[in-house]
Amino acid sequence: MNRLEQLLQMLQEDPHDPFLNYALALELAKAGDIDAAIDRIEGILARDENYLGAYYQLGKFYEQSLQPEKAIQTYQRGIGIAKKQNNRKTLGELNEALLMLED
Repeated sequence: MNRLEQLLQMLQEDPHDPFLNYALALELAKAGDIDAAIDRIEGILARDENYLGAYYQLGKFYEQSLQPEKAIQTYQRGIGIAKKQNNRKTLGELNEALLMLED
């Protein structure tokens, strides 16, 4: 059983587990299915907008799928959440990603 199959099996017990969905999104992206990865991360954020780690990855997925406007919006939303959570490390990463994209 590969990692993708393992994650899908674990998600049968708790389909909304944010960590498992995040891991599944990464595996889907690694397999080349960026659209499915985006759907997974969007689902996480729809259920919990404070899942801060998802913003950076979702922005990167949008960049890969040639949707820079959505990437910018995602980074900006994440920056707002990082400020509320006083998470300087993630705030710096999101700001850097946004600056790189806007150049």
